[in-house]
Amino acid sequence: MPNIKIFSGSSHQDLSQRIADRLGLELGKVVTKKFSNQETCVEIGESVRGEDVYIVQSGCGEINDNLMELLIMINACKIASASRVTAVIPCFPYARQDKKDKSRAPISAKLVANMLSVAGADHIITMDLHASQIQGFFDIPVDNLYAEPAVLKWIKENIPEWKNCTIVSPDAGGAKRVTSIADRLNVDFALIHKERKKANEVDRMVLVGDVKDRVAILVDDMADTCGTICHAADKLISAGATKVYAILTHGIFSGPAISRINNACFEACTHNSNANIYLPLHSCMHWLPNFEMKCIISHVAVFFI
Repeated sequence: MPNIKIFSGSSHQDLSQRIADRLGLELGKVVTKKFSNQETCVEIGESVRGEDVYIVQSGCGEINDNLMELLIMINACKIASASRVTAVIPCFPYARQDKKDKSRAPISAKLVANMLSVAGADHIITMDLHASQIQGFFDIPVDNLYAEPAVLKWIKENIPEWKNCTIVSPDAGGAKRVTSIADRLNVDFALIHKERKKANEVDRMVLVGDVKDRVAILVDDMADTCGTICHAADKLISAGATKVYAILTHGIFSGPAISRINNACFEACTHNSNANIYLPLHSCMHWLPNFEMKCIISHVAVFFI
């Protein structure tokens, strides 16, 4: 194995430790703190000269602080003569702002890509990007990993009626994701077209596909306030689905998310824990254990070797 150093940001130290354990390495020494005016300060506690450096920082929790911390860590390693700096960002920040969908709207995902490149990143590893075209915002290599293998494994192990199911995307943007999963399981797929009044508020939903007398499995890359996923579950039940499951890659769960899930008609929900969750998920009556993260960590770890 080449000379590798793995450093963890403060967003998800448990994930960083699991990756390091999977590779049989120790996490590098780094101290992150804030000045009294809330400026972020990072101190790399060991030499990185000529090393292949990986910095693990997810776009969750205090997103702006974590993003700034990541940029400073990248720059600190780069000016300390690291041979290569790779940013491992399981949940890419600002991924939903990937296009100019109205007048004077920013393309913030492109701005984040520029910031990472200018900070000195040589390589980006991320997972289930909200929009695949974000890879094109970079002029450096980007590896977009997919949670699909872990999702397939979880479905087969936890849903007895999976052979009589329909894989459903809660929006048109996830159509490619659900068709791929449906093809692998040899089942049907459907999607829900949604219209929004404003961000995080769904106005109207239209189901495209058939779920009558079938188990419906909602698959989405991101759940924030969970308004979309809960409205979609209600729509599927009203369309004749016998049960509704939800499988989510990036579980953000901000605001009223947990109470919405508790009041929704889910048989069960699960998520991949690559976003560090600070909310009391044990209070969610529909929750099942996270779908196996080791499978995904193996995908991440292979890039280190």
